[in-house]
Amino acid sequence: MNAEEMVERVRQRARRNFSLGYNCSEAVFEALLSELDLDLPPNAVRLATGFGGGVGLFGDTCGAVTGAVLAVSAAHGRRTLPEGEAREAAAKSKEQFYGCPGLYRIFNQVPHRIAERYGSTLCRNLTAKWQQDWLCREHALNCREIITDAAGIAAELVLDDREEVARRPFGANVEGLSDERSS
Repeated sequence: MNAEEMVERVRQRARRNFSLGYNCSEAVFEALLSELDLDLPPNAVRLATGFGGGVGLFGDTCGAVTGAVLAVSAAHGRRTLPEGEAREAAAKSKEQFYGCPGLYRIFNQVPHRIAERYGSTLCRNLTAKWQQDWLCREHALNCREIITDAAGIAAELVLDDREEVARRPFGANVEGLSDERSS
């Protein structure tokens, strides 16, 4: 099976998961855990439970985004902290996160691509239309599309070459980092 087929398989599993009763974050995370080798046990999906509804229905970052970031972190996150004295280890950490290649370049792609497509990554904004009728069909269909897209984005990032993904330019970010400033 090629990468494109794997991405589509993850997308469809996440879509089906949501229909089975998984929340947004669980649906995405479980699809990636089951379809790709993330080196985590199946019950790790419970880590995603609290992120549904923008963290326990608080409305912050969309659960599909957090589920996607959890999966991408399982694949590309740090396995150990840098060694050395405190100052040296901190400098190495900074390079791991902000450099080129840099880990934040990988993880930044998930919310950036969702915001680009849907205009926001905040659950309260993405679902504003249905906040008076939260459990209605239209709301579920809207979330299902976001879940499907987030799972696909995460699958692409997991399957792509880590070094290449970690060299991609930053999208929007709180530090205003760009390739000119972060290189």
